[in-house]
Amino acid sequence: MAPQARKPHACRNPDLIRGVGKYSRSKMYHKRGLWAIKAKNGGAFPKHEKQAVAAAPTEKPPKFYPADDVKKPLVYKRKPRSTKLRASITPGTVLIILAGRFKGKRVVFLKQLTSGLLLVTGPFKINGVPLRRVNQSYVIATSTKVDISGVNVEKIDDKYFGKKVEKKKKGEGEFFEAEKEEKSVLPQEKKDDQKSVDAALIQSIEAVPDLKSYLGARFSLKAGMKPHELVF
Repeated sequence: MAPQARKPHACRNPDLIRGVGKYSRSKMYHKRGLWAIKAKNGGAFPKHEKQAVAAAPTEKPPKFYPADDVKKPLVYKRKPRSTKLRASITPGTVLIILAGRFKGKRVVFLKQLTSGLLLVTGPFKINGVPLRRVNQSYVIATSTKVDISGVNVEKIDDKYFGKKVEKKKKGEGEFFEAEKEEKSVLPQEKKDDQKSVDAALIQSIEAVPDLKSYLGARFSLKAGMKPHELVF
């Protein structure tokens, strides 16, 4: 059997003319069975409780919005992990710096700071490298070691290398004048710290023959040298 075709929806009160129905209001009352609904509910239509509507916000949204996007601070939820030090880098190891101002210089590793950076020194009196921080990704660890048991670097941390920023207020006359760059002068306290560290290191270095000249020489590759075959 073929399925029966669905009849289109027909209005119960068709219009005779536009806006005028065929049946009256009372006729439609009985036709729709509203009388039965009233009789079932004690002579009154059932009332449904209205759902609670969420309270409208007391503050009205602004009519205008700023032209520039308001930057929201990013929430950093990751916990910082301490940087793992390479097994070949131990206190007293001679390192070769691969990048930066002192590229090719040999330095002595003193300790690892809280930030994960390495505290190294030349010493300054031998090759001109002062106390500074270096990332372990930019150094080569050698098999040469220096005795640093007499070196005291407990007071040197990451804050030791911080720079003090002073805000300068410009006057009307100074606004049009070119600013002169002032050279930063190293505090006397840091100079004394460098001398005390170097004094203890040089004493250990001079006890080993040819170690002083080794630290003073700059590392470089020459023609015919194969980096992957070098043993440091």
